[in-house]
Amino acid sequence: MATFNAALATHLTGGAGGSGVVRLLAGDNTRGGIALDRAAPRVVHTWHTDRPGGWVAAATALNRFDAAIIQHEYGIYPGDAGAEVLPVLRALRIPSIVVLHTVLTQPDPLQRAVLEQIAVAADAVVTMTDTARQRLTTHYDVNPRKITVIPHGAASHTGTPREGNDRPHLLTWGLLGPGKGIEWALRSLAFLGDLEPRPVYTVAGRTHPKVLEQQGDVYRDSLKALAAELGVDDCVRWSDVYLEPAGLSRLIRSADAVVLPYDSTEQVTSGVLIEAVAAGVPVVATEFPHAVELLADGPGLLVPHQDPEAMAIAVRRVLAEPGLPGRFAGLAGGPTLRWPAVAARYQSLTARLIADRRPLAAATIPA
Repeated sequence: MATFNAALATHLTGGAGGSGVVRLLAGDNTRGGIALDRAAPRVVHTWHTDRPGGWVAAATALNRFDAAIIQHEYGIYPGDAGAEVLPVLRALRIPSIVVLHTVLTQPDPLQRAVLEQIAVAADAVVTMTDTARQRLTTHYDVNPRKITVIPHGAASHTGTPREGNDRPHLLTWGLLGPGKGIEWALRSLAFLGDLEPRPVYTVAGRTHPKVLEQQGDVYRDSLKALAAELGVDDCVRWSDVYLEPAGLSRLIRSADAVVLPYDSTEQVTSGVLIEAVAAGVPVVATEFPHAVELLADGPGLLVPHQDPEAMAIAVRRVLAEPGLPGRFAGLAGGPTLRWPAVAARYQSLTARLIADRRPLAAATIPA
């Protein structure tokens, strides 16, 4: 979400002044050994979520601007089900857009209540897929006229040359933790032992900070043990690093296929999926909602959850058909997925909300 927000902020402003970011920080100023107290671009206020009442200063900081775009995900705001985002929204005197990164089909009563109150308090609600919009209108009491679908943005990788490989290169990247399904990708790799040369599978990304805090690197260590047990440890590269955009772009462009073996049946948004599609790299993904919506008749193949044999069959097909991404070049290179186009849609929505408020403000000025 931090990556999403940073990219959106950059393309909304083009690096100009007059914009700002209110960031959330829990606990001390480190996560996973990374110092977070360094100066960050455009940060105008830090909401320390472990301190009571931090929402007051956050709302004050936001009210200095013409509009607020607020990211919502369960687990980042204080209070039960993140309820402390509500007083922030209610204290705003400016138009607000809430971007929903998760829309659950079976929320608990408190999660449902908080999300419905968010939709009441916000001027607009953004989902990043039509699947999420449908879930919102079906499972929640939300005014459908407030909902706008704006896709997750993607960087442009066209300036990064495609790298050749001596061996087929499979790639999964992103913060690592239980639920990523890497164990199923490792098991699928074991079904590909007859390929010559054998594929190399890169798992790139640091362990999720909250997972590292609560469990340490138990999940990563269990994956390494599984790879050894399956006899594929010599085919797996572990890259426990945070990649800057240029390095990530080179890594993506070096892949023959991106593998997304996620366990979740709820995931309606995946930035990794969007980046892979935008880069023109074929994808093999489990049937999580965003993959179903984007990959149906698109640049990749869907497989059942927790089915390594089906995943191996899909990987074989992708590797045997090197023209697969080119067949869907219209979608993979589509400008609507690029951050400039996505940011323009947020700017258009913001301008409309500001314009809608102006007549109301003028009507309240005493004669």
